[in-house]
Amino acid sequence: MSEVQDTTAELVETPQVADEIEAPAAAAEFVEEPVQDEVEPPLADRADDDDDAEDAEDADAEAPEGEAAPRMSKREEGLTNEGEIAADYLEELLDIADLDGDIDTFNEGGRAHVSIITDSEALVGRDGEVLDALQELARLAVMTETGHRSRLMLDVAGYRDKQRALLQDLAADAIADVQEHGESVRLTPMNPYQRKIVHDAVAAAGLVSESEGEEPNRRVVVLPKA
Repeated sequence: MSEVQDTTAELVETPQVADEIEAPAAAAEFVEEPVQDEVEPPLADRADDDDDAEDAEDADAEAPEGEAAPRMSKREEGLTNEGEIAADYLEELLDIADLDGDIDTFNEGGRAHVSIITDSEALVGRDGEVLDALQELARLAVMTETGHRSRLMLDVAGYRDKQRALLQDLAADAIADVQEHGESVRLTPMNPYQRKIVHDAVAAAGLVSESEGEEPNRRVVVLPKA
């Protein structure tokens, strides 16, 4: 068993995710009073809010006319490989912990995604703490195998899907408030993954959002139209 796997049991029992803010139980806890104060210049470090969103350009050129396009680009192959490595690692972990669950992998948004389908929330933990720790372990397993940092996303029992829905509802409330009162609305601190969801929802509504502050107290501010 690898060194990464030898430490799994200890980390699962006492997960520590230093760089992420615990997600509150209700969307209302993200919201503070509307503010008028200055925020960062437009488009300031939005890329940082995509959890290192920059992806290397695909090295594969398009196939010449008349030739069949490759079935899968090198980038897609790399992501698929990440998912398979993480799935194998997590399957061993489930066996060690004597937990049931099916594992599904797919690629979306320039990331490998792994989902553990289970009725148990033991691998989610309070406010997703165990899930976040497992995600970091899965990324470490991928990096150990490939030598490259991974942005793999892990979900367990649909927890992240539920959190996404919660954050989208939160963004909708903030958007409505800004449109009604014409004042900026500052949300409480979120981690990069959470902020990205809010930024996307605000942009889809035709408004602008910025991030302000330093980690771990970095937050989204929704701005009225100029």
